[in-house]
Amino acid sequence: MKQTLLTLLVAVCVTGTGAQSLDECRRLAQEHYPEIRQYDLISQTEQYNLSNASRAWIPQVMLSGQATYQSATPTYPEVLSSILQANGLEMVGIRKDQYKVAIDVTQNIWDGGVSKANRAIAEAEASEQRSRVDVSLYDLQARVDNIYFGILLLDERHAQTQAFIEVLESNLARMRTYYNNGIAMQADVDAIEAELLSARQTLGQVESSRTSYRHILEVFIGQQLTSEVLERPTMPEVTSRISARPELTLFEAQENKLEAQRKAINASVMPRFTAFAQGYYGYPGMDMFKSMVSSDWSLNAIVGVRMAWNISAFYTQKNNLEKLNIAKQQIAVQRDVFLFNTQMQTTQDDGEIARLQKAVEDDVRIVELRRRVRVAAESQLENGVIDATDLLRKITDETNAMLARSTHEIELLQATYRLKTTLNQ
Repeated sequence: MKQTLLTLLVAVCVTGTGAQSLDECRRLAQEHYPEIRQYDLISQTEQYNLSNASRAWIPQVMLSGQATYQSATPTYPEVLSSILQANGLEMVGIRKDQYKVAIDVTQNIWDGGVSKANRAIAEAEASEQRSRVDVSLYDLQARVDNIYFGILLLDERHAQTQAFIEVLESNLARMRTYYNNGIAMQADVDAIEAELLSARQTLGQVESSRTSYRHILEVFIGQQLTSEVLERPTMPEVTSRISARPELTLFEAQENKLEAQRKAINASVMPRFTAFAQGYYGYPGMDMFKSMVSSDWSLNAIVGVRMAWNISAFYTQKNNLEKLNIAKQQIAVQRDVFLFNTQMQTTQDDGEIARLQKAVEDDVRIVELRRRVRVAAESQLENGVIDATDLLRKITDETNAMLARSTHEIELLQATYRLKTTLNQ
């Protein structure tokens, strides 16, 4: 019986070669998580925004057409008209109905830095969105860890309960032999059998919880677990220095976005210079005198350089810049809160790790002592010194001690990985 118990404990502690690892589950969960598709969508949106910003330097072409009727048009003075009529020239003047089909071409020469600022904003927004996805996926890692270590705890409890059942079955068979030989009473047999049934009930509850946890983990990783027993991860090395958490990268990306917006505000108050060309076919043409004589349509064109300065942008520039300053201060506060909470979590994890390390050291000695007491109790029962109730108590104490040791070992692993995740190491 002793050999059977030791064999079961060794089987629990030894990791199978086909066991699913924590790192593999993390990787599969990130690949399967729906938000992973955000990266590609963000990149596509960024390219479209950058393309739109770059097209500000492509010549802008606009087609237009109009037909108008005016209440008055330019005419010759009556004296001049009389002189011209005396010389045989009839000047009918500009007709009141006018028509035009035009094409306008505009080319930016200098836009005050608006297009450059728009490109910077597009890149900053994409970087911020990617950082948000990074944070979400990083949080997913902690969720997977909690489920994974929860399964390991249930695996340990399952193995310990099975070992407990093995011990009870062995002692029940022995007690029945004693009863048949008149050494023990029926109550002793009943007590062990009742404890055995209770242990089997506990085993069923553990198996049900274990199955549920495994199904949850399979949902996260998007496939069935490849092994019945998960691999217990090795104890990682953790330093006390925090590395680049994705939240810190997000704060930096938000500040970069504010800086890009600041440049866009400053660019909005600058004058803009453009070259333009316009050609149109219609009536009247640019030669007004010719249009006074004839109502025929004609081709016309004009080219030049234009300066435009939106002075009203100065009205809101200061307020807009102050709003960005406030937003930057808010980000600084959020960063300080995050670092404070991270330090608090780190301190808590350090204390928990120290407590569990001491508990594991004590558990080794406790399990050995409980084992000795249980072995002695079995011998005492055989010699009629104690009854079955006392033996059950000693068996339960040993089982609880072994379960506490295994639980503390896994909790120590979980606390260490939680600290490793908090520090992003």
